[in-house]
Amino acid sequence: MMDNGGFCNDNYHSESSDDELVDISDVTVNFSEDVPPLDRDYSAGGCKANWRPNNSPKLIDLMDDTVPGIGTYEDFNTIDWVREKSKDRDRHREITNKSKHSTVALLFSISDAFSGWLLMLLIGLMSGALAGGIDIAAHWMTDLKEGVCLNGFWFNHEHCCWASNETTFQERDKCPQWKSWAELMDGVSEQGRVNVLNHFMYVSWALLFAFLAVILVRAFAPYACGSGIPEIKTILSGFIIRGYLGKWTLIIKTITLVLAVSSGLSLGKEGPLVHVACCCANILCHFFTKYRRNEAKRREVLSAASAVGVSVAFGAPIGGVLFSLEEVSYYFPLKTLWRSFFAALVAAFTLRYINPFGNSRLVLFYVEFHTPWHLLELIPFVLLGIFGGLWGAFFIHANIAWCRLRKNTRLGHYPVIEVLVVTLLTALLAFPNEYTRMSSSELISELFNDCGLLDSSKLCDYTGNSGSTSGSVNATAANGLGARLAGPKLYTAMWQLALALAFKMFITVATFGMKVPSGLFIPSMAVGAIAGRLLGVGMEQLAVHNHERDIFRGWCSPGADCITPGLYAMVGAAACLGGVTRMTVSLVVIMFELTGGLEYIVPLMAAAMTSKWVADALSRESIYEAHIRLNGYPFLEAKEEFRHKTLATDVMRPRRSDPPLSVLTQSGMTVEEVERLISDTTYSGFPVVISQLSQRLVGFVLRRDLFISLENARRHQDGVVSVSAVLFTECESPASPGAPPAVKLRSILDLSPFTVTVHTSMEIVVDIFRKLGLRQCLVIQNGRLLGIITKKDILKHMAQMANRDPESILFN
Repeated sequence: MMDNGGFCNDNYHSESSDDELVDISDVTVNFSEDVPPLDRDYSAGGCKANWRPNNSPKLIDLMDDTVPGIGTYEDFNTIDWVREKSKDRDRHREITNKSKHSTVALLFSISDAFSGWLLMLLIGLMSGALAGGIDIAAHWMTDLKEGVCLNGFWFNHEHCCWASNETTFQERDKCPQWKSWAELMDGVSEQGRVNVLNHFMYVSWALLFAFLAVILVRAFAPYACGSGIPEIKTILSGFIIRGYLGKWTLIIKTITLVLAVSSGLSLGKEGPLVHVACCCANILCHFFTKYRRNEAKRREVLSAASAVGVSVAFGAPIGGVLFSLEEVSYYFPLKTLWRSFFAALVAAFTLRYINPFGNSRLVLFYVEFHTPWHLLELIPFVLLGIFGGLWGAFFIHANIAWCRLRKNTRLGHYPVIEVLVVTLLTALLAFPNEYTRMSSSELISELFNDCGLLDSSKLCDYTGNSGSTSGSVNATAANGLGARLAGPKLYTAMWQLALALAFKMFITVATFGMKVPSGLFIPSMAVGAIAGRLLGVGMEQLAVHNHERDIFRGWCSPGADCITPGLYAMVGAAACLGGVTRMTVSLVVIMFELTGGLEYIVPLMAAAMTSKWVADALSRESIYEAHIRLNGYPFLEAKEEFRHKTLATDVMRPRRSDPPLSVLTQSGMTVEEVERLISDTTYSGFPVVISQLSQRLVGFVLRRDLFISLENARRHQDGVVSVSAVLFTECESPASPGAPPAVKLRSILDLSPFTVTVHTSMEIVVDIFRKLGLRQCLVIQNGRLLGIITKKDILKHMAQMANRDPESILFN
């Protein structure tokens, strides 16, 4: 059972063992020259094949669905990128040729070309609608913990007070229509023991929401827990996890995401929204033959869906496209870039039409800053970047250690109790502090806020502001909010924010990875926003009290624009999010799409880059890559360089102490012998050689294709028995009279498996595996098969070279 923030299923039984999952499979790249292949034995029986150098056979002939199941993949296996792309090229070539001779075929060709854009449209509409529903429901249920609206229980706190004539700017959240639970039960205002009752109701609702979330996940969709981004990255690299993007996962994740966010746990909905969008894409792909039957094409759609998820999470369609390109996608052609942009646009438009927050914005914490920043402020911005990098490294180490503890101890056997305990601690400690009691999105909105003349927040309690001890609104306006001295409420808010910072930093470590949907974007941004606001207020007060000095002159003098603490909160949020995820370009674009201004790109770039440098100096992995390694997923990270001087012969199998490599011969084996080989081994495929003696390589055949073909032959081919010969040649060798008919399997044989020599550098081999998406390559010398290198072998070798446990690369 994977008890961590990544893979969340509790039962991973399959027909394949660990060796089969990622060991020996079929990836083929046709690099062969136009020379006669070595699989013709002209002296054996006088059967001479018609070799056609300029008209080579298709990669795998049975891709035409002559036998159901041929060309498909088992669960927890890696797809063959080269074969899938070859299938798509053959299909497209056939459609193009037919369209030249028939009007109907021409119309079909046009509809086939348009189907990709139609699919993007549907993904954007579906994802945007689900995201809008999640936002509305989460906002309402979050407020339900504190009270209810008398005008209608379906109104959240803000909407309930909109129509009230008794709402003031000083107490805009208080209106007669909204009642706390204590007021409803006791009929008195919040005094004394009434606060205890409100606290009790807050904790009770939080426990109820968290309990429902974890029970639904456990009972109906174990894959619905966690962020989903580590698994999405792995799936996009070619790994198959059946059910992870299915309809039940979509339904349960949508419901439990609302419950988890509403419970008040330190988590966000942004990462899970990427998972939700990918579920929508995977389900919709089944209505389009082109994407249903081709795993590589489907992964192009999932890359676009990842962009859609970020688009609806932050209202940042451009940032979403860059996030998919920078962070999650393994294969991202130019066509996918255009379609990702279109899908993200449709999703953002759909969310804007739903208007979940009632303010014509796509996120709760949209802000606009107009005050210019000063050049010397780059120093505190860089300090925030350093803090973000340190926080990112600390969080990754602490969270992985906690997840490993959960995975290897009895703690992982009680996920429901763990969720309830963490929820109880969060609710008990969060309620007394108003900055931890409010949702993380509302907290970020409060911290990003640029104080105006009528703001009643404690963070805007400056001497001379409305409602303060001295001055008036007119006096403040006359000074242009220049010399702003902190009032007593602001000092109180600073202490509360400092406590909130410590609370958020530690509770997020324990929360991320539990058996409920849990995103990391919002908690990380909240930590950075708190730190940034604290530093921003400190810099502002430093400038106010020392405005006569040359360094601060003109910053906060009367009539001049002052330092904006909200800008520091925004930069801090970007720094901490970058430290955890190691995002750079996409992060900056997302943040300026949130703020609606381009003049703050330089502070954001400085903080994001500093954060990445500091975090990379302490740990090279982002939180997602760390969870991928913790779970043992077969994922080759493109950012990790291989600099060791090892050769293919050092990594290939079999080793000296291993049994010989299991192979098939092109002729001379019976159905019974092949079936025994399949049952006695757990490999995903077998090399085919001319003979056991020569070991001359002919090709490679998938275990699944072999099993299905033999089973189909026994059922539908007359006379096939256990002693029937199995042939991988184009013609039959002379058989004795009365012998049963042979089973011809030439059509499922890959005649051009990728090969390297024993002297090939592993640096080159690793690069080939990354760029071609290989599952395995065969090692030969002078045409003779010597061994095999699988993706799993490479991952183990890289772990060994990095002084890590190579057995940690075990997906089980």
